[in-house]
Amino acid sequence: MRLYIIRHGETQWNVLKRFQGHSDIPLNDEGRRLARITAEALSDVPFSRIYTSPLKRALETAEIIKGGRDIPIIEDRRIIEISFGEYEGLCCDKENYNIPDPEFMKFFDKPQEYKPPKGAETIEALRERTADFFEELVHNKDMEKETILISTHGAALRGILSHINNLGIEDFWRGGVHKNCAVTIVDAEGGKASIVAEGKTYYD
Repeated sequence: MRLYIIRHGETQWNVLKRFQGHSDIPLNDEGRRLARITAEALSDVPFSRIYTSPLKRALETAEIIKGGRDIPIIEDRRIIEISFGEYEGLCCDKENYNIPDPEFMKFFDKPQEYKPPKGAETIEALRERTADFFEELVHNKDMEKETILISTHGAALRGILSHINNLGIEDFWRGGVHKNCAVTIVDAEGGKASIVAEGKTYYD
């Protein structure tokens, strides 16, 4: 099994550095452009199916990559972005920073100490559900010869990769947040996975 795992294209909230989480923000024009460039680069990849987060930004990215292929797009909430609860829509840009909790940026700097805001999800819960999705997929013997696209989000993608690399939560962000439409390629055989390429972009 070969997996191509992509972070969705750019949104206006990405540009503004607003936390999106479960907020259903669509791609902007630049996001669609990046997805089209990536689709062209992957046009010869023989995808047999696509799994996507149900959020618009991931789903539209998946649809653009699919192009004219006659293959199913399967929505799975286990690869949705982490929820930021009542902090969704707030900004972490230095000039417009408006997050009330002074400890919030431990989300990135010290994830082992991160305490989610009201209504939000823990990093542990994100890791558990993304790992559950991944393990179910790579142990499916009916799909072991397939090439599959997974369209997801920055933190959700890191959840998958930290599971593959067996990292502790303190190393959750090792490798950083991937750029929009960056692609990671993973080979899996007999339930064992290895990363072939990580965070590859096809645009300048």
